[in-house]
Amino acid sequence: MRSWRLASPQRSGQISTARATDLVMAISHPDTDALAASILQTVGESLSLPVSQCTVFAYEFEARPRTLSAADHRGGHYLREVAERYAAHFYALDGNRAIIGSTNPGVHTAPRDALVLHQQRGDEIENEAYRAACYAQPNVSDRLSLLVRPVDGVWLSINLYRDRAYGVFAPGELERIEGVAPLFAHAAKGHYALNGQHQQGAGAAMLARVRRVCPALTPRELDVLRGTLEGASAAEIAGQMGVKPASVVTYQKRAYARLGISNQRQLFALCMQP
Repeated sequence: MRSWRLASPQRSGQISTARATDLVMAISHPDTDALAASILQTVGESLSLPVSQCTVFAYEFEARPRTLSAADHRGGHYLREVAERYAAHFYALDGNRAIIGSTNPGVHTAPRDALVLHQQRGDEIENEAYRAACYAQPNVSDRLSLLVRPVDGVWLSINLYRDRAYGVFAPGELERIEGVAPLFAHAAKGHYALNGQHQQGAGAAMLARVRRVCPALTPRELDVLRGTLEGASAAEIAGQMGVKPASVVTYQKRAYARLGISNQRQLFALCMQP
């Protein structure tokens, strides 16, 4: 697997007016999956590349990702189910965590609008369960992620998946995707502004404040705190995370210890401080 920062291209890849219009309209479409469907269609029609699936994830303050948009050439809800399994069980094993977790020095110095690309083949994933659930079962051989930061503490990941019948993305194909990647990134940021940020409410704002107070909180601890701030029970949080309720309690105790508090009331008090 490899990652690289996309330098500003001299000119964007050429797509038809109809495809560009469809992409813009998908940003505010009532069906949130319209954006991924438009990206998928643009790659297939304008770039003539066989890409079977597209997902758009939001990684907010290092918590468990949310699925903003998903489209599969087979239709139905299958890809949504795969995306939810990834978010619940496997996102911490993803190779792009080095970028999203801001552990890459090159990302620290990159401007907010910089676009980072990450390629991850199925045979590069060591964890057998992750490889089976997100690559083998959906018949995926390769994934290209376009990563962009719409705001501080948030990453959007636009993912293009390749069927095993077509092998992996070749260098020439990657160059064609790079040409339209800025368009996809701008569309995803617009979609997030309209369909992502405003849906998070006070819970996300309080989670961001907690994250600033204690950057050492782990992704799992942040997942539990998010659920707590949104009023979910330990059983409900466990269902969302794919763990046992006892594990939720353990993560919660660890998070409280890092924050120097001992209960939910003190957590909310901490979030309400200036």
